[in-house]
Amino acid sequence: MKTSKTLRSWYEERRFFVSAGVNNALEARLAEASGYDAVGLSGAGCSAMCGLPDAGLLTLTELVNSVRYVVDSVSIPVTVDAETGFGNIHAVRRTVKELIGAGAAAMFLEDQADLRRCGFISGKRVLPIDEIVSKYRAAVDVRNALAPDFVLLARCDARGAVGGSLADTIARGKAYRAAGMDVVYFEAIPSLAEIEACISSVGPPVFFSLGAIPLPERPSHEEMARMGISNAHYWLLRPLRNYPVDRLMWEMLHDVKERGPKAMLDWNRWADSFPWRFSEPPHFHEFMGFAKLREVEKAYLPPEEQDKYDQSVGLYTPGDDPEVAKKNLEWR
Repeated sequence: MKTSKTLRSWYEERRFFVSAGVNNALEARLAEASGYDAVGLSGAGCSAMCGLPDAGLLTLTELVNSVRYVVDSVSIPVTVDAETGFGNIHAVRRTVKELIGAGAAAMFLEDQADLRRCGFISGKRVLPIDEIVSKYRAAVDVRNALAPDFVLLARCDARGAVGGSLADTIARGKAYRAAGMDVVYFEAIPSLAEIEACISSVGPPVFFSLGAIPLPERPSHEEMARMGISNAHYWLLRPLRNYPVDRLMWEMLHDVKERGPKAMLDWNRWADSFPWRFSEPPHFHEFMGFAKLREVEKAYLPPEEQDKYDQSVGLYTPGDDPEVAKKNLEWR
């Protein structure tokens, strides 16, 4: 089954699912291996991979290239942050076509005006309802013609924008759904009471990025499902100050630069002794597919070509038993 069809069925059948926001193909593969149902490719993350702030500087070409890498790396549905669709209704139509062609299962389009920015940064302005509805209608028409299962999410940034209010947010949600968008994505809603008001007024399916919202209380997955939230989505791998992965990377980079090889050895020993709560991760090169590459070589290359693995030295030999590969790293 196509991933877009799978994702659509989850929304239509009100199946609650959990997805991870990722920045690149490696993070997507890690999320899939950790059991996430789907991944969302972050516009902020793609911008960061290009060394840019999330301020409308990413191009459609850069995004589509990233989407292709992610889609080719996982078997689960990929939702893409398409920002404002990169322009007017003509640009939106092309964006939908390109992302369908890249293999994405879904995309969301936000209602911000020019000089757009990350949904959690101040200074946002939103387009008039009539103007953004025209863009959504254009997206729906292309989707219907090319890939009816492809899921379109309308991201509403109005609550935190200039002049924003809960009433305007709800009115927009209703208008976006009437325009044919499949899912309404309410961004940066500041309280559970307002989240519940959006759901009860607009109706499911709805999407909230709850992982980054500074809510005074955090609902459990069971509570989210009861509220009518379709998808618990977590931007797991950013930003620097308050996400564990990035804080560790920051600390490690500074420590290694200051203390050199001794610091690297200490960090490697710490990683080897890490008390895994769930399951120990696989050997990195196994995980990235080197063993599969060796199998392909066996199928297509002459037998004498296989001798290279026994006649050369490395810390890892593709296809080795994982425990052997692990011992090969004990030199650290």
